[in-house]
Amino acid sequence: MLDVGTITLLRTILDEVCVSVPPYDAGVRAYVASRILEAATRGETRPDLLKQIGQEALSRAPTMWR
Repeated sequence: MLDVGTITLLRTILDEVCVSVPPYDAGVRAYVASRILEAATRGETRPDLLKQIGQEALSRAPTMWR
């Protein structure tokens, strides 16, 4: 179980990584969030690494516009 501080960190990182994702593209945001959450549940809490994981996920996120 993640604590409130970690959840806040994950939400902040997700918002930073997905700043350019249009609001109607919730699938991309969910994909990125799942990758960040996956890393956090394995114990990763370093913001720089979580952000990198999020950015990599964003670059590989499935989208109908590619």
